[in-house]
Amino acid sequence: LYFNSKKINTLEIEAYLSKEQALVTEQNEAAWNQNNYAALLNRYGAPEEIANKIIENPKWRLHPFYKYLDPLANKKVLHLLGSNGIKGVAMSLLGADVTVVDFSKENEMFALELSEAAGTNLSYVVSDVLSLPNEQFHDQFDIVLMELGVLHYFINLNELMQKIYQLLRKNGRFVLHEFHPISTKLITSTGKKHKVTGNYFDPSIEKNHVAFTKHMPEDEKANLQHVLQRKWTLGEIITSAGSSQLVIETLEEEPNHKISDIGLPKTFTLVAKKL
Repeated sequence: LYFNSKKINTLEIEAYLSKEQALVTEQNEAAWNQNNYAALLNRYGAPEEIANKIIENPKWRLHPFYKYLDPLANKKVLHLLGSNGIKGVAMSLLGADVTVVDFSKENEMFALELSEAAGTNLSYVVSDVLSLPNEQFHDQFDIVLMELGVLHYFINLNELMQKIYQLLRKNGRFVLHEFHPISTKLITSTGKKHKVTGNYFDPSIEKNHVAFTKHMPEDEKANLQHVLQRKWTLGEIITSAGSSQLVIETLEEEPNHKISDIGLPKTFTLVAKKL
């Protein structure tokens, strides 16, 4: 009886979080469709310009996690929240069949122009991750990639990790390259000075601007809608991956390369496999 009550309570919590996730995703999707194409042009230049730079050294665009993707030739890769397509195009140039999923049409526009300029055949799906249809995407991919500033768009990591498990083929790998929670939740750095200004265990949902806000036209910045973000601890991330039946193979914590920050973790790479 206790077990059944506990199971029902868990299902109720999961249902509640799913509804809340839909509201968060709706706001974040709106925020990422506000002049982000113009911001990308200001940040990278015309797609033709950045395409030439990627062609010169595609592996550099995948540093430091490329070693967990190699070899990419003939691999089917799904890049979740793949944004502007730069990483997707780099993987395509290295021989992978790449599909990018992102909820921003502005990102899609830039990514497809970039892909054409680079002579690659990038597939782009405008959708939130959790809404990808089972019949089209499940058990399809050798690699599922997520990287740099994407986990905080999810308020329920268990649901996300279960989705990733379903997307992977047998023996497929999930590669997550993210900012280290020490640098995003706890420490603020100014030059050589570091201060503990955050609460590492704070589960609050925060309001922030989208990543490329500073590159948007000045007259648009005042009216921009914020994104909602839930920042996770390293323990929460690892536990959610393991709970999804993914087998964790690697957790590599990577240092900040600025001389003044050399002793602090900046990013991490998590590799997990579907058996």
